Amino acid sequence: MPETSPIATETSAAPLTDAALLRLIGERRPEALGALHDRHAPQLLALARRILSAAGEAEDAVQDAFLHVWHHAAHYDPSRSSVSTWLVLLTRSRAIDRLRHRGVVDRAHESAHRQAPGDGHASPEGVESVFIRERRERVRRELDNLPPEQRQVLEMAFYDGLSQTEIAARADLPLGTVKTRTLLAMKKLRSALRAEIRQLL
Repeated sequence: MPETSPIATETSAAPLTDAALLRLIGERRPEALGALHDRHAPQLLALARRILSAAGEAEDAVQDAFLHVWHHAAHYDPSRSSVSTWLVLLTRSRAIDRLRHRGVVDRAHESAHRQAPGDGHASPEGVESVFIRERRERVRRELDNLPPEQRQVLEMAFYDGLSQTEIAARADLPLGTVKTRTLLAMKKLRSALRAEIRQLL
């Protein structure tokens, strides 16, 4: 008889507590991260949307928060806060970081506009199109540099328009594994793009 996952076994009787899921995440169990994400993501996404007023950025902030959980679950201190409170604080911090990051991007656009070659009358639309094209090319290069398993899930999401559940079914992977690979891949892409923006300042 095949061995049954501890998550599946305990979930069939009673849902695992947040603290129990964190212990499994500390053991690098991606399905535990997926379970914690499914339990708390709706509330955290609503919080991030209130702060950022942008659905895409809100989703990224929540992903950043769960990526922190993946790397630092073992450092969680239950004496300081509940898991749900910890997740709220992480998400709020990531959302505020993104608000600050908007200011960096705005300054980069202004700098590019001031330094645009020609007669000094380059249109904002022209400058914007250059940024979009260069950023798209950079994303493609960084995507090619990802480990194959991480690149696969992002390409299926971006180019095939699949949800994470659909990716899991098509790739025959646990949903938690798909979510973890997506989180890790997005972190690498965002780090590369942030480094590029800092070089413009």
